[in-house]
Formats: sequence, structure tokens, C-alpha cells
Amino acid sequence: MKKYLAELVGTFVLTFMGCGAAVSLNCGSDAASVVGTAVAFGLSVVAMAYTIGGISGCHINPAITLGVFLSGRMSGKDAAVYIVFQIIGAILAASVLFGIVATCPGFSEGTTTGANTCNAGQLNGFIVELVLTTIFVLIVLGATAKTNGATNNFAGLAIGLSLILIHLVGIHYTGTSVNPARSIGPALFQGGQALADLWVFIVAPFAGGALAALIWKIIEPTEK
Repeated sequence: MKKYLAELVGTFVLTFMGCGAAVSLNCGSDAASVVGTAVAFGLSVVAMAYTIGGISGCHINPAITLGVFLSGRMSGKDAAVYIVFQIIGAILAASVLFGIVATCPGFSEGTTTGANTCNAGQLNGFIVELVLTTIFVLIVLGATAKTNGATNNFAGLAIGLSLILIHLVGIHYTGTSVNPARSIGPALFQGGQALADLWVFIVAPFAGGALAALIWKIIEPTEK
């Protein structure tokens, strides 16, 4: 069951981060937005390969699963369940992204420009920071785990690249924090609305970290 859930989580991250970057960058509006979106999808795969590669092989794509099955590397049962969980992960990611974008119509209409153009309020910011921090901490836990094969040999690479990815997705919504300390310092000097909103950037990342720990506990492979 762990490998099926890992595929769900991996496909969720790929869909949420890749499509999320496409929305945030208004993909297609210029060459930079296309490149940024392509990079986001690539970084998603890199991050998930280090996070769940030792658990499920990190297919996160029904076409890959089919190819692996036809190559005789997995059973038909596993292939079928992999695909089901991958689709569920993608649907869940799309639903969360849809909810976030719905509070910021300019993104779906392609009319926003520049960073922090979406001011949808504290609830929206809380959700964005919660989801992004959960993904980031999950990557850290998976990439550094001694139970996840040899992925911890390159943990720094996965963690650093994933932080780039998280900023590509979140910077338009919240400026991207996923780090209470990084938010507290500047807010103390900026004051005003920054202090009023500070609780979001403290509570949401802590909640995201706790949620990531729970998810990892569920999918972490048993140490041999």
C-alpha cells in the first residue's frame, strides 16, 4: 500500500507544482513563461524521484507504468493500482489548485502581471503556504531518509531544486515563505499589514511541516 500512496503523493506534487507554475507564470504569454513552466515540471520529477523513488520507483505517469508493465518489470495488478492512484493524485491536485486560483480571477484570465499581484486574503495565503510547506518538508524528509535507498546521497540537490520550484508556484500568491523565521524577521521591520498577516506565515508552515511528517510516516518504507 505504501508504494501506491507514494504514487498518489508524487502525482499530486507533479500536477500541483507543474500546473501551478503554468498558472502563476501565465504560460504561453511569452518565451520565459514557457521555459519556466517546463523547468517546473522537470524540477517536480527530480524532487519526487529523490522523495519516493526508493518506495515506488516514482512513475507518477500512467504511460510510464504501462511501459514498465509491458517490459515485465511489474505485475498487472500493481500496474492497474498504480494508474488508479496516479489519477486520484492528479485530480486532488487539480481540485486544490482550482480552489486557490478561484480566489484570484486574474490568473485564470491571464491579466495579472508581476509578483504578489493576487491579494486574495489570509485564508488563501494560508492554504498556499500550507500546501507548499507540506510538499517542501516531505521532499526534505524523503530525500534525507536512510530507509529510501541511496537518495540521501544527493539530498541537497533535491531540496535546493525543489525550493526553486516552490517559488515558481507560490511567489505570485504569498511571496512564498514556507519558513516562519524567514517571515518573522522582515515583518518586524516592515510592520503594518506584514505584521497583521504574520500569523499565516507562522501557523501554516508549522502545520505543513506536521502534515508532511504524517504523510512520510505513512509511506516511509520499512528499514531492512
